[in-house]
Amino acid sequence: MTEPARNSPHQAQRSGPGLSLLLAVLSLLMIAPFVWMMLTSFKSLSESSDPEWLPGAVRWSNYPDVFKVIPFLRFAANSLVIAGWVTILQVFTSALAAFSFSRLEWPGRDRVFFLYLGTMMLPGLVTLIPTFQLMVRMDLVDTYSGLVLPAAFGAFGTFLLRQFMMGIPRALDEAAEIDGASKWQIFWDVILPLSRPGLVTLAIFTYMGNFQSFFWPLVMMKSVDKFPLPVGLMFFDTEHGQATHLLMAAVTMSVVPLIIIFVLLQKQLIRGIQLGGVKG
Repeated sequence: MTEPARNSPHQAQRSGPGLSLLLAVLSLLMIAPFVWMMLTSFKSLSESSDPEWLPGAVRWSNYPDVFKVIPFLRFAANSLVIAGWVTILQVFTSALAAFSFSRLEWPGRDRVFFLYLGTMMLPGLVTLIPTFQLMVRMDLVDTYSGLVLPAAFGAFGTFLLRQFMMGIPRALDEAAEIDGASKWQIFWDVILPLSRPGLVTLAIFTYMGNFQSFFWPLVMMKSVDKFPLPVGLMFFDTEHGQATHLLMAAVTMSVVPLIIIFVLLQKQLIRGIQLGGVKG
């Protein structure tokens, strides 16, 4: 029987430019909203509703004007603190749960894990009212703790880190136990350092997701000085209309820290996703 024809190097080279062109087009489509947002932030209020992308005259004053309308730095600091605490707690709790589901043997472990994963299928609106009632009973409404504690645990983080930890050789656990290490020492001194790419990946996802959180803080917070940035941006929408040019300037400033974080940690993020996918 004859072997099937294989693609020659010339055919692979011919498909290269087409694939590159497709990726370039998709990249432009994805970046277009961000470019429009930045260009609109330099327009006047009357120009912000025009279909033209480029501003007639660049208005750098829009950015200082943002600080005159809202306490931008206060709102940004609230978001940084809330997202930071949620990230720390969720990474820690997810790592503990992942260690239990991947390295420890106990009856019903896999069944409990699948039940735990089932919570990812529940829409957020389903658990919103019970969670809010629980926060009311605990007297945590209009507090930072009320925003942080419900988000401090997540099935996605547990799943991600479990898949990563399952790829770590069990011989390391056995060697540590022979040396007299406890379960906690194995977790803290052996597994966590080797899981660093997965931890960084989860931390980036968690921080970005909670920095942009809007609906839950809108429900929980009543004091204006405790508003996170996404909720504080609503002050640009008043009964006199929406200050679109100032809103876009504020959103641009709020997105810049996230872009910087992603650029600085993108290598570890990609490495964590790749290793978690291969080892899982």
